[in-house]
Amino acid sequence: MIVRLRNLASANSALIRGYLSMVGGSAGRLVISLVYFIAIANTLSIAEFGLFATASACGIMLSRLLAFGFVSPLYRIATVKTRLLGAYTAGFLAGMVLSAPVIALAAWLTHMLVFADQMALATFAKIIVAEVLCWRIMEIAVIVSYGTNRFGSGSVLVVVATLLKTIAAVLFAWLADASLESWGWYYLAANGLSAIVAVVFFYPRVRLRWKLELYTRRWVDAVSVAGAEMLFYIQSELDKVLVLSLGGPETAGIYAIIMRLVDLTALPVRAFLTVLTQRLMRTSAMLNDLKNRILLEGAVATVSTAGLLGMAGFLWLFPNALGRNVSVAAPLLIFVVLVPAFRNLIEYHSELLYATGRTVVRMLILASLGIMKALLLAYVLGLHLDVVIWVELLNAAFLVLYLQSALMTYRALRSVKKRPI
Repeated sequence: MIVRLRNLASANSALIRGYLSMVGGSAGRLVISLVYFIAIANTLSIAEFGLFATASACGIMLSRLLAFGFVSPLYRIATVKTRLLGAYTAGFLAGMVLSAPVIALAAWLTHMLVFADQMALATFAKIIVAEVLCWRIMEIAVIVSYGTNRFGSGSVLVVVATLLKTIAAVLFAWLADASLESWGWYYLAANGLSAIVAVVFFYPRVRLRWKLELYTRRWVDAVSVAGAEMLFYIQSELDKVLVLSLGGPETAGIYAIIMRLVDLTALPVRAFLTVLTQRLMRTSAMLNDLKNRILLEGAVATVSTAGLLGMAGFLWLFPNALGRNVSVAAPLLIFVVLVPAFRNLIEYHSELLYATGRTVVRMLILASLGIMKALLLAYVLGLHLDVVIWVELLNAAFLVLYLQSALMTYRALRSVKKRPI
């Protein structure tokens, strides 16, 4: 095992340096995100925090419709054919304009179905615009930076954007009236400033060129990736919507606090997945070895679980360290000890399919996972059990999702040849 690890490290030294650069950014982002989380979770009431987290989750899902997924060709070109970046940036901007009415309609329907009696449309709209347009533009600048091997630049941008949100959260806690309506303005302003900084200072200087034939060639890939990304975030974020619908804002707030703490422990894993995806886009040979697959899955699971245990241990020793509202949910964190590993492994499987060109298969697998997750969570929440018990059952639910994802993903990788870039 030690020899295998040494050989892998030697063969991938450049990627490891890139990963360490991103982890440095992730560490900074973790600290800043923690301050942001403490400020918001303890300024809003638990119920309003649940509403905000659910609306933000809906915004994240809808943001994958931006430009109908053309960010995927943009990333691939940034990775393998940088000279075409200007042409693909123009295609992305056109797709962004064309997708705006579709996203607006979807957002309106979402508010009507989920939030009509619980959140003003204007407040919901601020959160959606902040996530779909502003934060997504920042993310795309990061993605392009990573694609062009400017890992340090991308990491700095993530930290800057997270810092801006944190500053907004601290100012909100000090100056505002602690209402969700007021926080909507602060959130929109912070995300909007992040988008401006990303475009002006971090996006590569390119000359926009219109090349319609290039866009039509990539259309199927872009739409399938958009569908897959949408489905991935539906199965990833749908739980917040279900908990709000079935348990109410208070339960949604407790659940959102637990899952936010879980997300904070996943930052190093996501940096690893970014680097791995780039490697696999160039060559997928490393996946041919079963031992490599087991090693990679074991690494993701180990780091994920260690992060959760570290966070749970810290909150056991200092239960009030993250504030009054967080202390209500903190004792429950240890009961979801396996959830981070299973969630991150499902994301890892999705990245394997994307990196090796299985975009349509990826979309189908994510759709099946979304349906299964909805059924499992509806069943668990429908039992009306004590909080500790239904939180513990989340481990079993995510285990089922992981097994489904693993079986379908590795079957797809075995039966389909890698599609050329």
